[in-house]
Amino acid sequence: MELGVFTLADIYPGDGATAASRIDDIISYGIAAERHGLDVFGIGEHHSRQFAVSSPAINLAAIAQATSRIRLTTTATVLSVLDPVRVYQDFATLDLISHGRAEIYAGRSAFAEPFALFGENIHQLDELYTEKLGLLLRLRDEDKVTWHGQHRPSLYDARVNPRAHGALPVWVAVGGTPASAQRAGQLGLPMALGFIGGTLDHAKRLIDLYRAAGSAAGHSEEQLRVGITSHFYVGETPGHAVDEFYPYYQRYLSPVTNGGRGWHLDYPSTVELAARRGALMVGEPLQVAEKILDLRAELGVDRFLGQVDLGGMPQQMVHDSIRRFGEIVAPAVRHVLTA
Repeated sequence: MELGVFTLADIYPGDGATAASRIDDIISYGIAAERHGLDVFGIGEHHSRQFAVSSPAINLAAIAQATSRIRLTTTATVLSVLDPVRVYQDFATLDLISHGRAEIYAGRSAFAEPFALFGENIHQLDELYTEKLGLLLRLRDEDKVTWHGQHRPSLYDARVNPRAHGALPVWVAVGGTPASAQRAGQLGLPMALGFIGGTLDHAKRLIDLYRAAGSAAGHSEEQLRVGITSHFYVGETPGHAVDEFYPYYQRYLSPVTNGGRGWHLDYPSTVELAARRGALMVGEPLQVAEKILDLRAELGVDRFLGQVDLGGMPQQMVHDSIRRFGEIVAPAVRHVLTA
């Protein structure tokens, strides 16, 4: 089971944070994730001033130069508004810089801003995503591509340069939409499921849909890999982890800091979410290890990524969480899974 962390690079100017300072933070977290023994580091993509990163490939390339082993992924690439040719080129370049460590989580976007910025119609979101994902996969798998679609000019015997070391891994990022889970299964692509609310039972329903669709399409169990992403913090003691995390989590989700899109979360609800079967991966090391092992035992999850940096959490708090995850939680999980 692969274990890692990711960030969406949210910015809180009232704390003195800037895009430049946040990018410095993020690069340091990627380096720390490898140093402490984690397997994967991810960076999200957004196109508003509330976030520092609009081009994850560039930031991941900086981390690639300072690391040698950790896998580098997006969480997620906003494929609905981007040109698949350019996406493939950027991540093939990252793959060469990192010597084969690049991946893409291909997402649809939960935000309206990128559609206005890139001139795409948000009401065609599903059509855009389906077409662009199909083209991205062909560009990945074929050396010469002839293609016709509705949302970019046709390609005729196109040879896209550079080429990645091999078949660049592409995961389908799924929020909570059953159709998205089924699409990932039908394509035989690994699914990265955002598990940010509810219990394991809620996640299981989508994972079951994914695997059923994949099996019906003739894909093997080995192809149908599942990754889970969740909000995350590893504290030092059971009594203090939620207390330490809650102010930043409440701020992160608040409609005040999310352009009206968030929600108010009270402390008792946070405690409930952090309980054994809840979606919130927050606790002391043993608690978090138990919850990750539950993901493996009950859902058959192949990868877990925790959103380690949110709501303006202080840099030292994030580094401490990464260290505890890599040096205490991850060895405990690996010991149980290899016993």
